[in-house]
Amino acid sequence: MSKVSVFCISAALLGSAMQVDAKEGMFTPEQLPSIAGDLKETGLAIPASSINDLTAFPMGAIVSLGGCSASFVSDKGLAVTNHHCARGSVQYNSTPENNYLKDGFLAKEIGDELPAAPGTRMFVTVDFSDVTDKVIGGIDDDVQGRDRYDLIEANRKALIADCESEAGFRCSVPSFFQGLEYKLIKQMEIRDVRIAYAPADSIGKYGGDVDNWMWPRHTGDFSFYRAYVGKDGKPADYSEDNVPFKPDHFLKVSAAGLEDGDFVMAAGYPGSTNRYARLSQVSYTFDWLYPTYLELVDAWIKTIENASEEGSDARIKYEATLAGLNNFHKNTLGQLSGAKRVGLVPRRAEREEQLAAWLDKNGKSEMKQALASLDAVSAEQMQMNKQNFWYNNLSRAQLLSSAQNLYRNAIEREKPDAERERGYQERDQIRIKEGVERIERRFDAVVDQAVWQKMISMYLEQPEENRVAAFDKAVGIDGDTDGKTLQKKLKAFYDNTSLTSTEERLKWLTASRADFENSNDPFIKLAVALFDTEMAIEDKSKTLSGKAAALRPKYMSAIIEWQKSLGSLAYPDANSTLRVTYGNVMGGSPKDGLIYEPFTRLEGITEKDTGETPFDSPKKQLELIKDKQYGPYKLEAINSVPVNFLTDLDSTGGNSGSATLNAKAELIGLLFDGTFESVNSDWDFDPKTTRTIHVDSRYMLWVMEYVDGATNLIEEMTIVK
Repeated sequence: MSKVSVFCISAALLGSAMQVDAKEGMFTPEQLPSIAGDLKETGLAIPASSINDLTAFPMGAIVSLGGCSASFVSDKGLAVTNHHCARGSVQYNSTPENNYLKDGFLAKEIGDELPAAPGTRMFVTVDFSDVTDKVIGGIDDDVQGRDRYDLIEANRKALIADCESEAGFRCSVPSFFQGLEYKLIKQMEIRDVRIAYAPADSIGKYGGDVDNWMWPRHTGDFSFYRAYVGKDGKPADYSEDNVPFKPDHFLKVSAAGLEDGDFVMAAGYPGSTNRYARLSQVSYTFDWLYPTYLELVDAWIKTIENASEEGSDARIKYEATLAGLNNFHKNTLGQLSGAKRVGLVPRRAEREEQLAAWLDKNGKSEMKQALASLDAVSAEQMQMNKQNFWYNNLSRAQLLSSAQNLYRNAIEREKPDAERERGYQERDQIRIKEGVERIERRFDAVVDQAVWQKMISMYLEQPEENRVAAFDKAVGIDGDTDGKTLQKKLKAFYDNTSLTSTEERLKWLTASRADFENSNDPFIKLAVALFDTEMAIEDKSKTLSGKAAALRPKYMSAIIEWQKSLGSLAYPDANSTLRVTYGNVMGGSPKDGLIYEPFTRLEGITEKDTGETPFDSPKKQLELIKDKQYGPYKLEAINSVPVNFLTDLDSTGGNSGSATLNAKAELIGLLFDGTFESVNSDWDFDPKTTRTIHVDSRYMLWVMEYVDGATNLIEEMTIVK
């Protein structure tokens, strides 16, 4: 049995201190010294103390893209990430005449790269510190509700403002263990990011939504960005005068790769997990929220597809949106299937019973009362979310969302910067501008109107108490409004608005509140009409969040103490901060009769290929595979070049693009997915089914060298064998 002890739901449910061998846990770097023994036993060949510093090698080479992860692989700012993480930028640059999604893109010279989509960033961590006392240390226990929420926000904003006094940096104060701890993270914010190389969709998205979350997989999910800075080495907006960024650390890339059973670890920025969610939240999510989202997303996808012809400019504009929606849809199906398979709801109920029994046994009545209060607050939050769900989704129409965002920005700009809502401070103005610009290649009026009409139609089907009078009155609708009448009313919005123009939208960035309130633009008028309703919803939400903020840390203290009594080390839920997860190359058998081999081969591509999307491998690649042109990238154990491989690593969304490292901290692939059976591990870790999918560095190099001729990038990187 492994000596490492982590928060293990299955062990807790058994009421036992027995540990499992699976390496559950997305550990913060500072936790790694506590598990140094198991890291070494599992196969790590370098000291654990060398990987717990976010600013040293190798962690200093790992960067965030703000939703995905990446890593530097040269001293000239070259960074590798997943194809699906860079695909939005490829889509932004694509037109029917230059369709880089279909044909791929390669800059043969530094300086020939394409600018990434507006708002694309690379975040390089330069400092990290505990600021718990500065955030909540001075707040009395009797400060509750909205007052508590506002004090915590004010303290976080003050820390961020001080941290960002030096230009070129972005700071954040995320909470860990549900508000028990707060950390200040300072990151260099690189604003000039460019596409250096992206394979065609027929490689980078091979298998498409059919293969998404599935095994076996044959996807070349990799692309390269390059980071640029000003000549002074500091972050700067895009300019032809900018120069490649010189990172302090970058990873070597292994052409030798891995064998079955080898040690692996991944470093990246996983988005969020819910391993500590209470039973009420689990029941709400799986009994109502996820099924409801499936209904909405299914309708959303069909609406976009019906309103945009495949291959048209409108469809190209919505490719990134469709990819995200399809990914979410399939993931949610996997979540529901996994929850049913493991009996998530009764398992969570049993866990809470055992925690309550431990609290009673140890005389912790105050903690137990806090849990009851937390559950009551959570019930209010969930009821509020249900009531407002369909109304909140009306802003899926981009012009309404843009109008609301611009109007809120005008109102917040009237306040002193420290008093503004987060997202509307001076530090956020460039992001708001980039969001306005980004609509240019992500919007089509016909599609947007169709989406809005579908969302309103679904909203009108809801009970009267879930409707918002201000919206119904402003649009002129009620429960009896038929489809033709609704279409006519919405067409008037699009016919009479100027917000379809990027130039016009940009003008509203500096407009006053009065300018908005005197406007005759229908979307602006609607945003103004809805503002009081929006603020009332926001106030109630913040009040409940403030109540929860006083209770969640007590819950986590109970969890940590309980797990410690079982000999377990609790790790915080993922929250988009740097985490390390480790384990081994490993196949699996998620259910009876189904065997997953640890590697897939080039030949699997030809077996799947139909010549039609999404199984339409380039002709050149098929010929190379037929001729067994493996080069130096062959894995003898499978008699081919490995395409993708499986591990037992603990991962979630946001881990996409995470560097997969071998025992020497060399890059041997990129994490890009999980199996369908394992997506429920966001809520409940199951060592039997949890498997993570990676693209193999050998396949990346093989495609670069033999298919796309990206030898300039291979020569730029340090390749080790």
